[in-house]
Amino acid sequence: MFNITGILKVKMSEQQVNDKFRKRDFVLSENSSQYPQLITFQLVQDRCSLIDNVNVGDEIKVHFILKGREWTSPQNEVKYFNTIEAWKIESVKSENVTGGTSNPPAIAEALSASEPDDLPF
Repeated sequence: MFNITGILKVKMSEQQVNDKFRKRDFVLSENSSQYPQLITFQLVQDRCSLIDNVNVGDEIKVHFILKGREWTSPQNEVKYFNTIEAWKIESVKSENVTGGTSNPPAIAEALSASEPDDLPF
């Protein structure tokens, strides 16, 4: 599990990918260094509404997990993709904007609890 604080730059519409899967992307501007980073996060399924009560320009803290997958093209080329999946969003103003559970999705349990959070941001 990881978290990052920044300014909401873009809030996209929800997409119904198929009858069983929906997603929603948003972009966070992280400005803690000389070179601001624009980071795209994905909300899935029932978490798509977590960003509803947040306005572009608001400072928020995003709790997220990293997911990765392998895909083989029709030409038999193997490619790898990463997704940054948000599971909780909080206002930096100390009030909770949107919940999410107190525990991240099960995939985060695979991450070692003993690894320190040594991200540079």
